[in-house]
Amino acid sequence: MRASASVMELTGVVEVFVRNALDTELHQLARRRQWSSWLDGLPLDGRGRADLAKARVRASRNGRRPEVHGRVVAELLFGFWRYLVESRYLTTLWTPALHRAFPLGDEDLLTRQRRVRERLQQLHFVRNRAAHHEPIHARDLRRDHDYAIELLGWIDPIAAEWAADVTSLRAVLGTRSSP
Repeated sequence: MRASASVMELTGVVEVFVRNALDTELHQLARRRQWSSWLDGLPLDGRGRADLAKARVRASRNGRRPEVHGRVVAELLFGFWRYLVESRYLTTLWTPALHRAFPLGDEDLLTRQRRVRERLQQLHFVRNRAAHHEPIHARDLRRDHDYAIELLGWIDPIAAEWAADVTSLRAVLGTRSSP
């Protein structure tokens, strides 16, 4: 239970930094393309459009309050952000914009995309297992921790150092018996 709670804590921190970094780059893309907002201009597949539509409904409380960009961004699920770095968006989003969200990742943009995608896939998977109260004790949680901190470091090394210091997964792993 402690490991699951610690996974939720760490992935929550990483999710916020990833979300905000991607949002910043999407905002810049929208400016360059002269869209009113990336929420309106993004070339998403069906799943992405559906996720965005649900977030807009939740953010506006079914149209009962004005739509505010920050509320919509906050309503988008981790899976939405994870899927934006998938290969299907390589030419439409990654190359023109999203690679800039991870400026300290690999110099080669394709390698950077692959590594970001892999880290986000693993974090999304372990986070979902923990959130759904499924067993995670057999996973390599140290690797999951290191992936999370590494990914955060590609965005902001100070944030990565901070997250490594304040989140509890490493300490929880230090108290459990060896697998």
